[in-house]
Amino acid sequence: MVIDHLGIVVRSLEQGIERWEQLFGYAKNSNTVVNTRQQVKVVFLAKQGSLPVKLIEPSSKQSAVYPFARRGGGLHHICFRCESLDAEVLRLKQSGGRLIVPPEPGEAFNNHDIAFMLVDPSLNIELIDTIEKDGWVPLR
Repeated sequence: MVIDHLGIVVRSLEQGIERWEQLFGYAKNSNTVVNTRQQVKVVFLAKQGSLPVKLIEPSSKQSAVYPFARRGGGLHHICFRCESLDAEVLRLKQSGGRLIVPPEPGEAFNNHDIAFMLVDPSLNIELIDTIEKDGWVPLR
């Protein structure tokens, strides 16, 4: 597994993008995607030589990240890309990880499956087995 991106909860994508551009030199590098299952809007930011960052804004009060965003947000998860999502879910469960969101299509990843787990004991991780991101533009 390798780290694919960091997930950061923000109150507003627009303000988050502006802040990350000003403070850290990142730029919007994907489409803004509404994830209807998790009730969030997400966008990927990129910077040459660095990991991508996914900003996450709740799209409704029913979103699991809504309370976190109201408190100001922050680091939500580390996303690991693996060869086989199902195999990694099984391996991590056997190692004591707890499945939070079972594999389901992720709109931000062109509907490739994603899963969320809690590991070691409170690290929230996302698992993917694709490099695709909706509207992603490879950096040169």
